[in-house]
Parts: sequence; C-alpha cells; structure tokens
Amino acid sequence: MAIKHRIVVLASGRGSNFCAIADAIAQGHLLSAEIVGLISNKAKSPALAEAKSREIPTYLVESASYRKDGSFDRTQYEKELLTLLIKLRPDLILLAGYMLVLGKEIIKSFSQKIINIHPSLLPKFRGLHAQKQALDSGEQETGCTVHWVNDDLDGGETILQAKTPIFAGDTEESLSRRLLPIEHKTYIAALKIVLTHR
Repeated sequence: MAIKHRIVVLASGRGSNFCAIADAIAQGHLLSAEIVGLISNKAKSPALAEAKSREIPTYLVESASYRKDGSFDRTQYEKELLTLLIKLRPDLILLAGYMLVLGKEIIKSFSQKIINIHPSLLPKFRGLHAQKQALDSGEQETGCTVHWVNDDLDGGETILQAKTPIFAGDTEESLSRRLLPIEHKTYIAALKIVLTHR
C-alpha cells in the first residue's frame, strides 16, 4: 500500500482552498495525501463545518481567547498551536486562508513542511489586500503564488504561480472572485509537484 503523506490544514475563514484540496484527495487526484486534521483559530470559521461534513478531524485553537485588554498573547497561542501540530505529526502543513502570521518556533519546528498560497505574483504585493495593491499600482495582470513558508512574510521559495489579466473596471472584489478558482487549481497542482518529489 502506498505511503500517505499526512497533511494538516490551517484556515481562518470560509476554507474554499481547503475544500478544493480535500475534494481533490477524495476524487483520487492526490493519491499519496491524506488530511489528518483541520485547525482553525476562529470558532465561527465555515472551514470547520466543511471539514466536519467531510469527516475530517477538526481542532480549534481560538486566537480570540488569547486576547486581553486589546493585546494578543502570541507566545501562549503559538505554544498551544505548536503542541497540537506536534501531536498530529504532519508531513505537510497547508495554510489556506489562515489570517495569522506563523511564529518562528513553528516555522523552525516544521522547516520545509509549511506551504502557503498568496493572491499575487510574488514577490510583488506581499501581505494583506494583494488584489487592491495590484489595482492601485496599475498592473495589467496578477495571479497567485504557492510558496514555502519561512521567516520572511510571503518571501519563501516559489513552488508554482498562475496568472490572470486585470480588466478595466475590475474591483478588489471582482478580481478576488475571478482569482479564486485559479487559486484552487494552482494549489492542487503545486501539491502534486511537492508530493511527487517527497
């Protein structure tokens, strides 16, 4: 029997990239992968319900419970998250709309095992609101980048990119909407590349 690579997904929101990857695995497009858990930092994240509907174990490490008087205790939050990740023994950690920056201890503990997708053609437009950044800069095209995660925000080595044109009249919302299915395909294709070489 083929060895399955254990995948853990981190998501904060709707989990559309998670759903695309989980469905690709279920449909036999990523034969050497299995998702052993979805972790969210938000109790109301739709990704949790999506994972449960697919009978994938879910875990909540709620970042809001580490906020007091407007301050976020990142150290304690990361400590709990790291403990859970170690317990789940992932071969790969996939960030799928995870809206917190991972701390150095987690990145160090899972070096070359963490993958993210970012909605721009990196190294352009790192950080939040990448589509708005592209529009404000007058770009003719944008896209998405699947990359390894390191200490440099959105600065890890690129695995795969895909492009889409920017049309006159595009807004941040229309561009994000058009880019989403491209993100799904690109993340899955990047995973195929990674799993083939592991």
